[in-house]
Amino acid sequence: MPDHVPIVLVSFGFLHLDTDHQGRPALPEADRIEDVRERLRDPAAARDILDLDGHHPRVQDVVLATPGARELLDNLTDYAALPAGPRRIAIGCAGGRHRACALTNLLSQRLADQGIPAVTQHLHAHLPRVLKR
Repeated sequence: MPDHVPIVLVSFGFLHLDTDHQGRPALPEADRIEDVRERLRDPAAARDILDLDGHHPRVQDVVLATPGARELLDNLTDYAALPAGPRRIAIGCAGGRHRACALTNLLSQRLADQGIPAVTQHLHAHLPRVLKR
């Protein structure tokens, strides 16, 4: 991949996706889609971050403290750094507001630290949270 072509990192929420005629979610286009709904516990259980999103450092800290999150970030960073690396990586959680948004931002920062250009797209982070108080 040429150095000047950034990797596109997309965060999304499965619960906000449209479905096709067979009821399957219309997933974002990507070389790799990472579904973290079952892999990482929902940080929205931490009531102090309910109204925040994954752009906020507090949410990022809570997500990073989740067992398996750092290993996932390591794996995605290694994948993105492959010589013929991906053009698009999508990370999805239930609502796209906490886990997916935070991981996408953290991955973008890791790639920047390695000199790998990336742009982020957050499809659903701006939407109201899915869970009720």
